[in-house]
Amino acid sequence: MAWIILLTAGIFEIVWAVALNYSEGFTKPWPSAIFIIAAWISFACLSFALKTIPMGSAYAVWTGIGAVGIAIVGMAWFSEPITILRIMCIILIVIGIVGLKVLGSGDPLG
Repeated sequence: MAWIILLTAGIFEIVWAVALNYSEGFTKPWPSAIFIIAAWISFACLSFALKTIPMGSAYAVWTGIGAVGIAIVGMAWFSEPITILRIMCIILIVIGIVGLKVLGSGDPLG
């Protein structure tokens, strides 16, 4: 269950990062409010996951989900360049996330 909560934290990290971009320096009220709510949910879920998942693994997976998610959103939604090197780097991050999930708890079965 902690890993599902951590995944949820990572998804909300993507949401708050997009909202932060749309907030235009916190000058837009709705994106700013969405940022605050999503960031709070993300950090709360991360905090809950840290009760059972080792800190190094949880934090790395959380930031990895955010990094991969934002890179994909940037390419799909914000017309950022889609290059083979970017895709390869995203794949490497995903491999790292999976590796930390499998090995990070000390129990290969999670």
